[in-house]
Amino acid sequence: MPEAAGTALLELESVTKSFGKVVVADKLSFAVGAGDIVGMVGPNGAGKTSLFGLISGDLPPSSGEIRFGGATVTGLDAPARCRLGIGRTFQVPRPFGAMTVFENVLVAVQQGAGLRRRASYAAAAAVLDRTGLGAQANIPAERLGLLARKRLELARALASGPRLLLLDEVAGGLTDPEVAQLVAIVASIQADGVAVIWIEHVVRALTPVVDRLVCLAGGSFIGDGRPAEVLALPVVREVFLGTEVTTSLAGPAGPSQAGTGPEAGP
Repeated sequence: MPEAAGTALLELESVTKSFGKVVVADKLSFAVGAGDIVGMVGPNGAGKTSLFGLISGDLPPSSGEIRFGGATVTGLDAPARCRLGIGRTFQVPRPFGAMTVFENVLVAVQQGAGLRRRASYAAAAAVLDRTGLGAQANIPAERLGLLARKRLELARALASGPRLLLLDEVAGGLTDPEVAQLVAIVASIQADGVAVIWIEHVVRALTPVVDRLVCLAGGSFIGDGRPAEVLALPVVREVFLGTEVTTSLAGPAGPSQAGTGPEAGP
């Protein structure tokens, strides 16, 4: 049974991760409620993707505790957490290149959501329609362009039946109209009660849909609150090199700036 909106779905308590002397997560405590959508920003090397690895089970923490749905999952690997309802995308799409778009999504439905036979085929088709990939269902994934690859990455994560969806820079490299399409898809996912944490350098992709923005730098949270308030913090502005951060999806310079300039981060 899904959690009621606003109840804690994901909880991190003093989670630390280090590689030798390099600390990528420094006693992080963080909670996300069921149905929440949280944006995450920060400079390159801040530890954002490592944090996703800790949440999804791709990385074991050095110390601390991770709870999901009220149960401790710190010792569970990524497949086990996926089956519990934690889905994620990767910065660089990782499709099975020789398999078709449909087959890629079908694998996620069957291995993540646990559906079989007719139900799995129907679920895969529904995800493809939702993400705008229905017309490309029978195309090998290796032949897709950047936008379609980004959509397929999202579709595969969504097909696993997540209660929490971790999006890692799915808007990077896209034009403004393409970003707007992705924003609409993510908003519809959140409207279904799925919690979303979205790492993004294209800040204007986040502000139309997130109610909460966190900024991570040096493995620590330096801002957490409403997007406008967080972006106005001097310490947060400093990690954007003191430049003006554009929060409008349209942006002042048109589509060519998507994924570049100050709104894309340093």
